[in-house]
Amino acid sequence: MADPALLNRIHELSDLELAALICFIAREHCIIDTDPDSIYELLQELELVAANVFGLSHAVVDCSEHITIDDFANAILSPEGSPARSSSPVRTRQDSYFLHTPAFRSISRSPLSEGFGDNNGIANVIIAKNLDQAPRQVQIQALELMRTKRIYTRTSVRNAPKQFLFIALLSGGRGPKLTKHLNDHMFISHFHGPEDGFPNLEDMYDDGSSISSVVKKTPTPESESQALPKISAADIDQLAQLSDLTTVSVEVKQYQQNIVSFLRLHRAVAGGISAVATNHLDKLARCLAPLHGLGYTTPSLITLAARKIYQHRIAVVSPENERSMQWGSDIDAVEVLLKGVCSDDIIEDVLNRSSIEVLL
Repeated sequence: MADPALLNRIHELSDLELAALICFIAREHCIIDTDPDSIYELLQELELVAANVFGLSHAVVDCSEHITIDDFANAILSPEGSPARSSSPVRTRQDSYFLHTPAFRSISRSPLSEGFGDNNGIANVIIAKNLDQAPRQVQIQALELMRTKRIYTRTSVRNAPKQFLFIALLSGGRGPKLTKHLNDHMFISHFHGPEDGFPNLEDMYDDGSSISSVVKKTPTPESESQALPKISAADIDQLAQLSDLTTVSVEVKQYQQNIVSFLRLHRAVAGGISAVATNHLDKLARCLAPLHGLGYTTPSLITLAARKIYQHRIAVVSPENERSMQWGSDIDAVEVLLKGVCSDDIIEDVLNRSSIEVLL
């Protein structure tokens, strides 16, 4: 069981901080989605999470349809020995967002990141803003980086550090947006709306003024003088070891398989229930157990994991391809049935059916 003091710190984390922690434990990567109007604030919040909560370096890649593979590589690499652009993990809006010429921003390094060692030029946390807008070849390069933890430049091969997290920061609502294999490789997805707040960003202000203000306030002394990250590399290693030791009973494994089977058989699902997703479902449930002070998985943890694993993977079938059309169903009736159906609706329907199956 994890140390009680560590569990208390974990229970104080925000949703974004917890999502990042889970990905560090699993050595996987994630999608963070939000409303278009909130993407800049969310980007700043994620930068602060990397620096303040985990004490790690980070890089932001501002993707568009014009970004090239070289742009992508240069954005996540930093010349050895070059100084950071700013000692603060969040720069002013004029510096960060209103300059349209560069396709990327340099790595911002926290002085605490040295404690994590083995950084060979690639930032610990890469935030790819609007990755879904990048050309296919750039998304393939991102997938290769996540799979091999290395990137090839024109002159060298750079390896990612041990603590490595790639975040695809998207906007515009829920649903698959990335290329098929890249989307399936993403471990979890999380939607963070403006109503969920930006606690780290709000702490950067001297007063209670709105974070949407154009003028950035001076950071508070507390944020500048923070000596240690909330979650250290040793904490992550401890939680990873505990997740590996987590046990899964036969009954819980059967419940997990029921969810997978019902998803594959659901009439509104066109695809996305892959073997990779099934492995991720099992891994996430194991990672959640030590965060709750447990050495075993439970049906409630499987349910929670399913909502995060499949939300970005499920592709809703089009009315003309719905399976009952093969048996003569009326397409107008099928359109009415599928109108407004999204991946969240499908997951909740399957979870309800799976629970009934367990009770029976």
